[in-house]
Amino acid sequence: MGPSKHRARSTASRGNPFAAGCGCRPGASLTAAGLAMVFLLGLTAAASAQGAVRSVHGDWQIRCDTPPGAQGEQCALIQSVVAEDRSNAGLTVIVLKTADQKSKLMRVVAPLGVLLPSGLGLKLDNVDVGRAGFVRCLPNGCVAEVVMDDKLLGQLRTAKTATFIIFETPEEGIGFPLSLNGLGEGYDKLP
Repeated sequence: MGPSKHRARSTASRGNPFAAGCGCRPGASLTAAGLAMVFLLGLTAAASAQGAVRSVHGDWQIRCDTPPGAQGEQCALIQSVVAEDRSNAGLTVIVLKTADQKSKLMRVVAPLGVLLPSGLGLKLDNVDVGRAGFVRCLPNGCVAEVVMDDKLLGQLRTAKTATFIIFETPEEGIGFPLSLNGLGEGYDKLP
């Protein structure tokens, strides 16, 4: 599936983590941050750089690795999509539980060149959920992050497709359809 064009619209905050911005909490687990960095730094490299594939759940994979300085292995649910008509445009979605099991994070790595102030849009089954802010850019992409609440996780479990929208201009976004097949099952299997 290639990207689809979407007109950008302002999304008012309705209490969802995507509309509220990054959803970052100070004091989030350093081990989880280390895992995310391991996964993020290897996103454009070979699949082995993202950790060993432990299991496959529909269109999602659970990958595990031991981040530098971590006491144990960390695992994340991952899916990557690449635009059919743009070999340099792709997204990677990473879902993980923090090491203390108190938070659920979703990190989306978008290609460099994305318009940062517009954030990352999300539609579930063509229904606008909101936007998340980008928190940092790395050499291989820019990262948007949200702490997922039970409501968003429930929406992701019941929807069939998610469309993540990046913006190249304030008026026009590029939509990346992503299958949610296996996300709920995979999330439940995360250690």
